[in-house]
Formats: sequence, C-alpha cells, structure tokens
Amino acid sequence: MKKIKIQVFLLLSIVLVLAACGRPSGGSSSEDGDEKYKINIAYLVSEEQSTHLAAVDFKEQLEKESDGRLQVELHPNGSLYGSDREAIEAVQLGNVEMTIPALAAVSSFNQNFMVFDLPFLFDDKEAAYRTLDGEVGQELLAELDDKGLKGLAYAENGFRHITNNKGPVEKPEDLKGLKLRTMESPLQTDSFKEYGANASPFAFGELYTALQQGTYDAMENPISLIYTNKFYEVQNYLTLSNHFYAPTILAMNKDFFDGLPEDLQVLVEKASEDYRDSQRKLATEQDAEWIELIKEEGMQVNELTEEQLEVFKEASEPIYEKYRDKIGGDLMDRAIESSKN
Repeated sequence: MKKIKIQVFLLLSIVLVLAACGRPSGGSSSEDGDEKYKINIAYLVSEEQSTHLAAVDFKEQLEKESDGRLQVELHPNGSLYGSDREAIEAVQLGNVEMTIPALAAVSSFNQNFMVFDLPFLFDDKEAAYRTLDGEVGQELLAELDDKGLKGLAYAENGFRHITNNKGPVEKPEDLKGLKLRTMESPLQTDSFKEYGANASPFAFGELYTALQQGTYDAMENPISLIYTNKFYEVQNYLTLSNHFYAPTILAMNKDFFDGLPEDLQVLVEKASEDYRDSQRKLATEQDAEWIELIKEEGMQVNELTEEQLEVFKEASEPIYEKYRDKIGGDLMDRAIESSKN
C-alpha cells in the first residue's frame, strides 16, 4: 500500500511539472520580494520604422511605471519569427509574450477581421481610427480572447500602394498579367485577381530577393515598408493608390496577461493606448518624409485621381459581394457605416 502511495505521488509530481512547462513564462521572484514579469515582443519591421520607435517608448514606459516589475525585450527585423503568422502562433503557444503584426495576418485566426481588408473601405486615416477604436474594432479585439490572445490596441502601417517594374498603374487593366505579391489574406489576394493581376501571397522576409530575381513583377506595401526595406532598388514605379488601409495590432498571450497583477494589467492597457497614439502620429510624419526620399531614389510616382479611384472602387464591388457571407453582412454594414460617419 505504501509503495502504491509513493508511485501515485511521483506520478502527480511529474504531471504538475509537465503542466508548468506548457505555460507561458510568468513572474520570477526578486530579492526584494516583488514579482517580476518579462515581456518579449517580436515583430518584422526594422529599427527605423515607427512600430519599433514607438515600441522603445512602450518598453520604457512599462519598465519605469512598473518600478521594474515589468521587463521588456524587443525583437525587431523578424529576428525571432520570419512572418506575422508565425509570431502570432508563437504568442498563442506562450513561446513569446507579445507581437505587433499586420492586422491582415490576424484574419487567418478570426475571419471577422477580414472586414478591415476590404479594398477602399476607408477614405482617410480618420475614418479608419473611428472604426478601429470604436465599437466595431473593440468588439473584434474582444473576440481574440477565445484564440488565446489579448488584443490591446490598433496601430498602423498606413495605406498600402502598388509598385511594379512595368509602368505606371492608372487603371485595373494596367495590372493585367503582372505577378503581384500580396499579404497572406485571401480577400486581399482575390481583390488583385479581380483587377487582373496574377496575385499570390509570399513571405515578406524574402520579398526583396523575389522582386530582384523577377519571381514577382509587382507588390503592394505602405510607404514605410517600401522605404525602410529599400524596395525602390528593385521596383521602378509607385502608384499612390490607397487601396487598403493597413492596421497593426498589439497582441499579448491571454494567459500571460491574465496572470499579471491587476495594477500591471491596467498599466499594460494604458501603455498600449499611448503606444497607439504616438505610433500613428510618427507613422504619418514618416510617410510624408519618406515619400520624398523615395522620389529622390528614382522611383516614378503617380497618384490616382478621383476619377481613377472610382474605376478601382467599381472593380472592387464583386469582392464585397463575394465576402459578404464569409464576413457577415451585419458586420460589413456596420464597418462601412462607421467609416462614413
């Protein structure tokens, strides 16, 4: 009987150890008795882009206002994970505490987020902020709880534009037959197929080489990524099309967030809102500066007129119809209404 009790005790001990190994990293005790929590943040962009610059302030705010109980380590340049999808999955599993991916990648985990992938949904940034920070955007953030993620706030990469090596893009027909790289978003890929391009998703970290070698003729990206990744070296034409608005999202492992003391949870949420506001402002300033530098680097830049934009918007109507059932008509209508009011 005693032997059986010992075996049961040993078995329970092993189970508890294995269970602990599967949890995201939590607090560690310090000499002064305060629990310390480490937050690793993984993202793809470089150190000069607004996402990273705002993340530096985010790190400093968390560490200072928590009196060192929160310790933050930044991992830019895709140094931990080569794609947004990989980083999101790592956060879900607790292998890393936080990531700042492009929101389009999140639609792979919750297809309701595809509503923000709709082409020409937002006429300007104010319309995007109104929708993302309002009821529609906040309801979708809450839905990430079921995916093991804590959605904290939306920031941005900005409006996306078309680049290619064939000539200026002024109408959908100019894209016909071009091998065009898109993000890993079925809706965005289908949009460019609707315009006539031979569109497909491809890993961002390998995109420069793919354009250089002619694997792709064209792509679409925000100004910040075109400049910081030197795509102007391998693309000749830039069309300021504003076809998609590209938010980013601050996402944390849900179990890790729930395991923080309440005062640190409040601090993380407040710091995330501060990050959102400062990053958006910085991104807008960088876009204005970098578009001029892109021109100086030799890219030929054209901006779509209102009439040309209307042609693209009309060409996008089949996408709205195709995805209405997948996204949900009510959600789509609410997003459209919010963007206009």
